[in-house]
This record gives sequence, structure tokens and C-alpha cells, in this order.
Amino acid sequence: MNQKLNVLEYLEESARHHPNHCAIIDESGAYSYKELLESSKRAGVALARFGATGRAVVIVSKKSFSTLIAMLGTLYAGGFYVPVDPNAPVKRIRNICSALNNPLVIDGRKSNADFLTRNRQEDLCLGAKTVVHLDSLFVSCTLNDTLSPNQIKENDELLANIRLSSIDVDPVYILFTSGTTGKPKGVVVHHKAVLSFIDSFVATFDIRGDDRIANQAPFDFDVSVKDIYGALAVGATLILIPRTLFSKPFELAKYLEIKNVTVMIWAVAALCLMTTLHALDGHDLSSVRMVLFSGEIMPKRHLDRWMKVLHEAKFVNLYGPSEIICNCMYHVVDRNRTYPYGIPLGTAFANREVFLLKDDGNLATEVGDVGEIYVRGSSLASGYVGMLNSQKNVSESFGFVQNPRNNLYTDPVYRTGDYAEILEGGEILYRGRRDNQIKHQGHRIELEEIDRTVERQDGVTRCRSVYDHKRNRLLAFYEGNVDEVLLAQKLRNRLPRFMVPSKVMMVTGMPLTKNGKVDRVQLMEESYIHG
Repeated sequence: MNQKLNVLEYLEESARHHPNHCAIIDESGAYSYKELLESSKRAGVALARFGATGRAVVIVSKKSFSTLIAMLGTLYAGGFYVPVDPNAPVKRIRNICSALNNPLVIDGRKSNADFLTRNRQEDLCLGAKTVVHLDSLFVSCTLNDTLSPNQIKENDELLANIRLSSIDVDPVYILFTSGTTGKPKGVVVHHKAVLSFIDSFVATFDIRGDDRIANQAPFDFDVSVKDIYGALAVGATLILIPRTLFSKPFELAKYLEIKNVTVMIWAVAALCLMTTLHALDGHDLSSVRMVLFSGEIMPKRHLDRWMKVLHEAKFVNLYGPSEIICNCMYHVVDRNRTYPYGIPLGTAFANREVFLLKDDGNLATEVGDVGEIYVRGSSLASGYVGMLNSQKNVSESFGFVQNPRNNLYTDPVYRTGDYAEILEGGEILYRGRRDNQIKHQGHRIELEEIDRTVERQDGVTRCRSVYDHKRNRLLAFYEGNVDEVLLAQKLRNRLPRFMVPSKVMMVTGMPLTKNGKVDRVQLMEESYIHG
């Protein structure tokens, strides 16, 4: 088998082997691999003529079959796509467009009634001279029966020439994260990185052509990369779950049942949403054979509920930020283990190296050592938009840096900003974000350590703590049915005095970021509302 150089080869092989197999299901219908391939190629021709070759294409649209066509069409045109949430603040979209040096913009909002004012629409496209409406692109790509043989030949030659001029380190996409500065930070991901990760991912977990993968994440969140390219790589069916269902957990569970979902690659918070509201009760989800979760620490009580309902399914903890496409470690949950210290990060994927550096710069090797996680390997992203890939001093910032263990030649690694501890047997346990380390009463505290202690108490299903810098106090928010006063008393006996929260508050649900993680900032804001 020839080595793949372009992620579109996944689609082409699956369409060649199984043209009539269902590729995509969304709110508008179901589409075969043949339809997906042909529509994507037509979109590629149209976008190439709009000037997408070698250029960023910002796609402002909710996830759908037509959005996926625009993404794949961008790749056929020799460009790279930048998915953007249509509900994102205008300022954020302006910043993204400005950072990309005159991108082409595909506007996926449905009608003029949804547009901002004309002036604000121009603000949206700041830095973009070309704007294409997604509906127009979709129609031109699916209603194409009038082409003559010569036109078809010209189109094929155009796409073939674009492919010949592309190489495996050309970008596939750029995902903009908020970053620690609060400003959009674009992670540039190339074909080679995606191919390396997806090949390893589908082989490690035996993703198959008869799988039906339930896509939870929006397309501008890197979890969706596993859904999209994992499905295309093996010819599986990708089911795009309507976003509205995530505010209706019971209907969501019914949807999973009706669609006979077999694989779920979800954010922890989305799984917790369903168990918090007991949405799994009364539904037959026996078709689900595997649940892979990431993004945050999975509370054991929520995991236990899922495993009780899906008593034959495999559960896998995934770890890794967007910069290392998409995960670097995994742990298959053992139903016979109690995990008193939490679920470990597990084993590195093939062709990745994960190592821990202690604060003194030495390698963490002994049981009990705590260090920051560094990652190297073929799946690292190219870097950030507008930023150099290396730092003069490895201690200056997180991100792409020179391997601090190698001073002989260029050896890029990703410094994650996450801490982990070495356990007995060499397993690695996540200890929290460097960002979540705070100094209180002269002591360094990891907020995640407070979270874990609270979650071990009877009647608590999930906890997230925050530090109020204005008032110099710790706050703990939890879901469950134990009384606040009683829980606070228990914590005084289980935490060092300097780690005991000043206030313990029960909540009915945790606010989430758009990427499906618990929003600690919003929890802080709500604490001021309630005093």
C-alpha cells in the first residue's frame, strides 16, 4: 500500500471500495460516500476558481453535510480550512480573519434575516476580499448534471494538478483556541500530522466500516477531527448530532438509540450532562460498543453510571491538547479496578514520546515524582499562526519549544502546561493545569486536588473549584444531593486547613465553554451574583 500524503485519500479510498455506504447523516438527510466525494470535488473546483489554492478559507457555519463539503472542498482546492462558530462574537471572527492575511470566507448563516447589519457584516469579513455563501456553494456542487464531457475533463485536470503540487506538510486546517491570553491562537495542523494520528487511532481502537460514530463536538473543536477523519479512514458512518439536543438530554439519548450509535468520542462534560439528569434511564443503548472521553477528568461516579448502563462497552480515557493532534495518550478502563487515585493517562500512542520534567528541569522517573508533560512525535502541529515555533528560553511560555533534553539539533516538542505524577507500575496520573495552580496562604495549591477530594465524598457526583483573587478565597461548586453545610464539615477533616474552601455551593449544573469543558470563569462570576 502506498503511503498516504493527503487526508483526502481517506475519502477517496472509502468511496472507491464502498460508494453506496452511508457516509454522513445530519438533520437534512443521509448521504453516501459517492455523494460526499463528488460534491467535495465540485466544491473544490468552485473554490479553486474563487482563489482558495494556498489560502485560508474561513468557514462560518454550524456543522452539517454542506459544511463538511466546504471543508473537504477547500482541501481539494489546495487550501486549508478554518472552522468558526457562527455564534462567535464578531470581534473574535474579525481577529481570526485579520490574523489570516486575506482569507476567503464561506458564510454559512441561513438567510439575510440572520445577518448582522450590513456594516457589521463587513466587520465580520475584515481582511477578506472574497465571501461565498455556503448555500450557493452547496447548490453548485450537488446540482451539476449540465456539465459537458470537456468541462468534466477540465475539472478533473484542475484537481489533479492541485494535488500534484501539494505535499504532506501543507496545512489541513487551523483551529483557533482562546489560549491563556484570551486572544484567538491559531493551531496550524498539516496532512502528515493528521494521517499519523488517525492511522494510529483507528488501528488502536479497531474503528470499523460498520461503525456509526456519533459526533458531539462542533467542527471548530479538535475532538471532531477524530470523528471526521476516523470515519473517512475506514468508511464508517458519521452521525452529526443536532446541537439543540444537548439542551434536551432525554431526547439526545433517544436519538442515540434510534440511530444505533456504536462509537462515542465525547467531551467529559457532555457525558456528565446526561448522567446528571438521569437521561440514560429507560433507553436501550446496547448498540454502543465504545465510549472515548477527553477534555477533563472524568468523575468516577459519572463513569460508573455509564458503565452500568453500557455493561459490555469499552471505555477509554484520552489525553492531549489540540497542538499534538488530537491525543498523545490513552487508557482503557478496567472494570475490575477501583482507581482510588483517579484514572491514569495511560499509554502513549504509537510514534509519540511523552515525558515529564520536574520544576528543577530534571526528568521525572521515580514513583511520586511530579512533572510537566512534554510531547514529541510526528503528530505535532506546525505551530501557531504568526508565531515562531521555538522559544529562546524553554521556561518562557507553554507551546512549541526546543526539546530541553537535546542541544545538538532542532528537535521540537510541545510543552503542555499540564502536570502529572508517576504512579506504581509507571502509570501517569494527571495532576492539573499549571494555570490552575494558585498560591494561597503561602501554599501552592492545585485546584484539581480539591476537586478530587470533594468528589470522593458521598452524595457528590462532580466538583469544580475556583480561586477568588479579589477576596483571596477558595470556592468549591459541586453537583449532588449532600447538604452544603455537612459537606463543608467533612472537607475540614479531609483537607489541609489552607485548602479548605471558604464557601461550598451546590449547583444543578455546570456552565460549559463552547468546547464542552466546565467554565471555571463563569462559576466565579456566578459566585459574585450569589454573594
